[in-house]
Amino acid sequence: MDVDNLIDTDLASEVDDDFEPLDPAGDASLPEERYLDRELSWLAFNQRVLELAEDPDLPPLERANFLAIFATNLDEFFMVRVAGLKRRILTGLAVPTNVGRAPVDVLSDVSAKAHELQERHAQAYSELVRPALAENGIVIVTWDELDEDERQRLHDYFSRQIFPVLMPLAVDPAHPFPYISGLSLNLSVRVRNSKTGKQEFARLKVPQMLPRFLEIAFDGGGQRFIALEELIANFLGDLFPGMEILDHHVFRVTRNEDVEVDEDETENLIKALEKELLRRRFGPPIRLEISNDMDDLTLGLLVRELDVTDKEVYRLPSPLDLGGLFDIAKIDRPDLHYPTHVPTTSARLMPSEPNMRPDIFAAISRGDVLLHHPYESFATSVQAFIEQAAADPDVLAIKQTLYRTSGDSPIVEALIDAAESGKQVLALVEIKARFDEQANISWARKLEKAGVHVVYGLVGLKTHCKLALVIRQEKGELRHYSHIGTGNYNPKTSRIYEDLGLLTDDDQVGKDLTRLFNELSGYAIEKKFKRLLVAPLHLRKGLLRHIAQETTNALDGKPARIRIKVNSMVDEAIIDALYRASNAGVPVDIWVRGICSLMPGVEGMSENIRVRSILGRYLEHSRIFSFENNGDPHVFIGSADMMHRNLDRRVEALVRLIDPSQLDEIDSLFSRAMDDKTSSWWLGSDGVWVRHNLADDGTLLDDMQNTLMKEISLRRRPGRTR
Repeated sequence: MDVDNLIDTDLASEVDDDFEPLDPAGDASLPEERYLDRELSWLAFNQRVLELAEDPDLPPLERANFLAIFATNLDEFFMVRVAGLKRRILTGLAVPTNVGRAPVDVLSDVSAKAHELQERHAQAYSELVRPALAENGIVIVTWDELDEDERQRLHDYFSRQIFPVLMPLAVDPAHPFPYISGLSLNLSVRVRNSKTGKQEFARLKVPQMLPRFLEIAFDGGGQRFIALEELIANFLGDLFPGMEILDHHVFRVTRNEDVEVDEDETENLIKALEKELLRRRFGPPIRLEISNDMDDLTLGLLVRELDVTDKEVYRLPSPLDLGGLFDIAKIDRPDLHYPTHVPTTSARLMPSEPNMRPDIFAAISRGDVLLHHPYESFATSVQAFIEQAAADPDVLAIKQTLYRTSGDSPIVEALIDAAESGKQVLALVEIKARFDEQANISWARKLEKAGVHVVYGLVGLKTHCKLALVIRQEKGELRHYSHIGTGNYNPKTSRIYEDLGLLTDDDQVGKDLTRLFNELSGYAIEKKFKRLLVAPLHLRKGLLRHIAQETTNALDGKPARIRIKVNSMVDEAIIDALYRASNAGVPVDIWVRGICSLMPGVEGMSENIRVRSILGRYLEHSRIFSFENNGDPHVFIGSADMMHRNLDRRVEALVRLIDPSQLDEIDSLFSRAMDDKTSSWWLGSDGVWVRHNLADDGTLLDDMQNTLMKEISLRRRPGRTR
């Protein structure tokens, strides 16, 4: 999965496998219907992405990018979440959803909303973004808009560069209906034999290795592009000589691409997973997108051969698959993109003198370092930490988790260098990271060949925590240097994902991580940690205990407040505890990017709860949990969202922040995010998200991400005046 092309490779697939919700009637003090539908909430998130594409105040190429993000997100939503609903229906596993409704009813609502959003998405392209690009010299043309000279030049190009790689497949008694790969773009073609008069059907796959939008040579000073499938469609005669082309249409199939491996029934997880990855390609169709001009005869054939229902057919104006706009969005036109932001090196990691070589270990020894990416550079902090550890002769061991990383990861290369230099290196590679399974298997094998101790975590659990531990010998003693983060060790996504990370030499954190790594790589069962909250055994209990304490403090008249930032808020037990806290008078602020099943602002249940969402040029990805604790704040950061899978079926870790300046920084982040002067979306008690980006006088509200980048870039190392 190309991480450059997704707003979050792990978001659209945020499905709780084997979902078994708590009994909605389990708490008699709360209304029975107190959760928003999780699937519709996800679609509401993608609608917020679409609203960014529709925003005329954003640069045109960024709007095109958001159109592509919406399309890619929705693809993964169908491949995993919709596929999961269908699987439960077809297999009889029709357990209630989190709103107490049968999956068949939820699927019907999801289908209706998805149809609505896809039509709105197509309209945003044709009526808003395409014209905005054209006004700035980037024109996506149709065949009808080309003159004869341009058509001839394109015919020459087609003959030389495209025709040789095309493979038309006939459908007749000797040629059965071909397999249609998931997410491929295809042309259905009806032809007539000029001699016999017999009509035939053929399928032509649009080559995925060619540019989705081809640039047309143009002397007018701008740039012109045409969709690849439209170009191919106008030279079908070259592919079917002697045949009369009667009709052609574009279609696209989405398949169930979820992967299921029974870890308890397999002796070799990698081999079982590789076998399942091959099966993924042949999952059943769950969505058929067709161009809106497709005739009933062709549609009937596709519906019959692909075995899809009417509700699974999405009739849309061309072009289909607007994920192809990623190519357009990469055009080098700085005036049509967001202003350039260059991450700065964390002030605490800067050397005391400008020309000195930075020493990450020395900086950490001076005090805990809280990193905030992408405002602060990943390369000069986390990456530099691992690279310095790999090269340092005093470092004896490095232990690290790898959930998703890039194909040319300097982190992995540093671990290989460390192992080859004789250091003890442990890499816990999560090969079950959805859509990154094959890439992680490849990296695991490369690490093993270099002498790295590679393990794959615990049976039945994904290891999602973001941890790195370095053991260094100093003055005859061993010291622990640790990193606990909210995001993956991925240099590419670190430039577009907002994440937090803690670098610390705290001995207790080091001992906690040592025990946790022993549990992950061996057979140790550690039940208690000092500065960490770890799932699946203790994270849920720890958070519920903190929420309950805030509830008690509020009832006793003591200072109480809860602030939580997550990607998804779904878990019923956590939500119910927040409802009870609200009823006790605790102010609760929820800052969520994606799914939120909690209903805020409901009298008698949640009137003290506010929910906000911030979307923009960076993907808000950090998870933060802040509790007032009667004036002694307990604040945690880590990798866990409030979902069943994170709390019950994953290894997750939160670390408590203790530095007063860091607690103030987290407090400032929440205050700014929840401020009415900050551009954001507000969730109402009716489940509707409303964008607030304009002040009463019509001026734009504060872009929090832009402001943070400017402020953090001006920070200076403590003690430095210039």
